[in-house]
Amino acid sequence: MISVALADDDELVRMGLRVLVTREDDLDLVGEAANGESALALVRSARPDVLLLDLQMPGLDGLGVLRAIAADPALGGTRVIVVTTFEIDRYVVAALQAGASGFLLKSNVPAELVHAVRVVAAGEALLSPSVTRRVVGMFGRHLAVASPPRAAWDSLTAREREMVAWVATGRSNDEIARELVLSPDTVRTHVSRAMVKLAARDRAQLVVFAVQEGLTFPDVAGED
Repeated sequence: MISVALADDDELVRMGLRVLVTREDDLDLVGEAANGESALALVRSARPDVLLLDLQMPGLDGLGVLRAIAADPALGGTRVIVVTTFEIDRYVVAALQAGASGFLLKSNVPAELVHAVRVVAAGEALLSPSVTRRVVGMFGRHLAVASPPRAAWDSLTAREREMVAWVATGRSNDEIARELVLSPDTVRTHVSRAMVKLAARDRAQLVVFAVQEGLTFPDVAGED
């Protein structure tokens, strides 16, 4: 069972998310919050597997909540999916830098949101290729985030480096495996080793690292 918490200042949005979560047999809604302070208190008390988080809330905003969660080792088990109306590059990058594992628009269809919860709970990032292309194209190597030391990058094998680049396209292990004609377990092993060497907290942070490192990304042109 995947425990889920909701944080959004719009009551109608919360109601919609509540319906989506409670109708799924494998999802358990453990609480709701209407502002950032309440969201952080909820995460600290309920320790949900996944938090669906709005960025624009009164008081402590979503980015503040993200940063507080990332800074507290005790909350490391909670993955955060940002659910927002803003499809703007700086919000994507700020959310990734602050520790988000997924980024969805409120206009996404219900099935996509439920899928996102399951993917993120399983430890994968949920970033569409279109979002990744905007981040790569606009910010290049100039993301304001501490990159792993040179020695960490140099310790990656050629295959591990390739996997980091593929992760940065927003694709899952299974999708990467199909593209490269490898087994999903092989992809998972290489990605996990790269994460350990680069000290990445999750796959979403690998995207930030890959962009800053200036890796050559597989061609995702033509995808939405």
